[in-house]
Amino acid sequence: MLERIKDVLDNPSWDQSIEREPLLAFSFYLNGRVINLLQIGDEIIDHLDVGFSDKNSVDSSRVGRASVLMWLWILGAYEIVRTMCQAKTCFSEQIYKELLRLKRLLAKVRMPEAKMEKPGKRMPVNSNRSPDGWDFADRDLLVGDPENDSFASARFLITEFDKVMSSIKKEDVLCHHKNTYEI
Repeated sequence: MLERIKDVLDNPSWDQSIEREPLLAFSFYLNGRVINLLQIGDEIIDHLDVGFSDKNSVDSSRVGRASVLMWLWILGAYEIVRTMCQAKTCFSEQIYKELLRLKRLLAKVRMPEAKMEKPGKRMPVNSNRSPDGWDFADRDLLVGDPENDSFASARFLITEFDKVMSSIKKEDVLCHHKNTYEI
């Protein structure tokens, strides 16, 4: 019996792989990128935890590293979620609604971060500002446009991304990404 379990763990079938990582059924490539973003999210949180660990001082190199990684994380997370929303027919209605909600959250901070524009407007954000705000009490970064209340907690965004991606089940992936181009 143990030998058989070991064989299954060492050589999972496609069904077992999909059960463990449902996004493989949508896109092998996208699944890998989601895993990368989840790992980067964990790294950002670790930098924030250590960078803000002392109430009397801040390790600015750790918090600065979290800031740079968060900028890249926002760009990647938005593009992943945008791609998934564009392939609406590939996902269950429930997951699609969650992806759309997540896309709106990410879009709110992506515009100021990526294009240095106010969300929904062709107006620049103040470029003579810090890339993000530092929330010492919550050991967090505030990303987006602080002048326009278009900012969000880095920890919150990372957690929401993780929650949505982790909630996807095998049954939620209705077809492969390529099928959206064959219609």
